[in-house]
Amino acid sequence: MHTNGASLIVPVTGEGKLLLVNQFRYLCGRESIEFPCGGVKDGSSYNETAWHELREETGYTSDRLALAGEFNPYNGVTDEICKVYTARELVFVGSDPDETEEFELVPLTPAELESRISSGEIWDGMTIAGWGIVRRLFAGSALP
Repeated sequence: MHTNGASLIVPVTGEGKLLLVNQFRYLCGRESIEFPCGGVKDGSSYNETAWHELREETGYTSDRLALAGEFNPYNGVTDEICKVYTARELVFVGSDPDETEEFELVPLTPAELESRISSGEIWDGMTIAGWGIVRRLFAGSALP
């Protein structure tokens, strides 16, 4: 099954906090704290999707979007690739979520993110994989 892929964004504030969003995941019947992420639609690129999802889910935009890596979230089922970006020098412009979406911003330090992954509070596989790719960029940022 071929799909268009996804863009996951790790927004980093000037204070070094990571911006995640809390949203209710209906398939699982519970809330999930995640990095902003969205599927690449026909006619759109990974970069365009990353900028769009950053604004839609967090209310921020950035001129410093950098590709950090990529992964396949479920290689036994799909050939989809998720590209992982970091976004720095964030500028608040107001959010613009889809009518069916509601997001709560959750700013965390890298150490707080690690702790919430370890405790199981952050359980989204895409977020955990994305953090695995960008984690090296935060060495020396009070990681446990």
